Amino acid sequence: MTKRKFGLALSMVLAASTILGACGADKEETKKGNGGEEKNDFSVAMVTDVGGVDDKSFNQSAWEGIKEFGADNGLEKGDGGIDYLQSKSDADYNTNLNKLVRRDFDLVFGVGYKMQESVEEISKQKQDNKFAIIDSVVDQPNVASVLFKEQEGSYLAGVAAALMTKSKKIGFVGGMESDVIERFEAGFLEGVKAVDPSIKVDVQYAGAFDKAELGKTTANRMYSSGVDIIFHAAGGTGNGVFAEAKELKTKNPDSYVWVIGVDSDQYEEGAVGDTNVTLTSMLKRVDIAVQDLTKLAMEDKFPGGETSVYGLAEDGVALADSRGAIPEDVLAQIDEYAKKIADGDVVVPETVE
Repeated sequence: MTKRKFGLALSMVLAASTILGACGADKEETKKGNGGEEKNDFSVAMVTDVGGVDDKSFNQSAWEGIKEFGADNGLEKGDGGIDYLQSKSDADYNTNLNKLVRRDFDLVFGVGYKMQESVEEISKQKQDNKFAIIDSVVDQPNVASVLFKEQEGSYLAGVAAALMTKSKKIGFVGGMESDVIERFEAGFLEGVKAVDPSIKVDVQYAGAFDKAELGKTTANRMYSSGVDIIFHAAGGTGNGVFAEAKELKTKNPDSYVWVIGVDSDQYEEGAVGDTNVTLTSMLKRVDIAVQDLTKLAMEDKFPGGETSVYGLAEDGVALADSRGAIPEDVLAQIDEYAKKIADGDVVVPETVE
């Protein structure tokens, strides 16, 4: 076989191999990052809602997840790697989704339930592209939907607030009324009630996720009425809650005022000199969900048309480390409630009863 009879065929194979090898070498070169690390050729990007990518909350958590995926796969920010576009208003959603599609990203995330209509519309128009929606469901074969059991993590936040309040007055500040934020409210109220039904919870909605000034004035009214712990589920509006608590703490270092953060660990947001007003944060692991879904898409296992739900049992929600703000005996009680929820012994309602 290695002699004259197959000599021409072998020469053609070798020639073809040389050409393919050169192409392969070029392709392999494109898989190297600037530092020479292996680079995956799968690209992913996201469109934020109006809260912006640095909202220290929901959008930021999603972007952290994409950045982590990028770091694991040698991807850089920009076309062919990872990226995001910020939406200044609802009118930007369709435009931004289309921009990322035209830039040939393999997977495009719409972050937040407010983007549901836009993701549905664009996904119908671009059926060969893959999309994902966080906090809502789009019933299209090229869209993967992700939901969270916010009520479970918020229940633990309610337990923590009820065990730590001195005034027996607690506040909840929501962004805009929706099914998602109602799950936060419902879980929080149930957690407080499980510890002490006599505790009063002042519930207020700011009507926006990007108005820190509204969060500040709402928090001012609550703290002035005797509320000593406020849980916010208000995105960037919640930054105003922190601002008010820090201002009160600066004026009177002995004042007992706390904030429970949301989505990401907002401990740094509560820093006031050598102290801190962040009691804990209800973590919503959007970063984990984004990484999970992107990895599936990269492996040709994209769950289009399906909805993934993350709760306590899936490590999708949790309470952040309190950094000593919550005593060990109280943390032990919170852990007991968490175990009951994860085991199914306690079912937290999704709506306010």
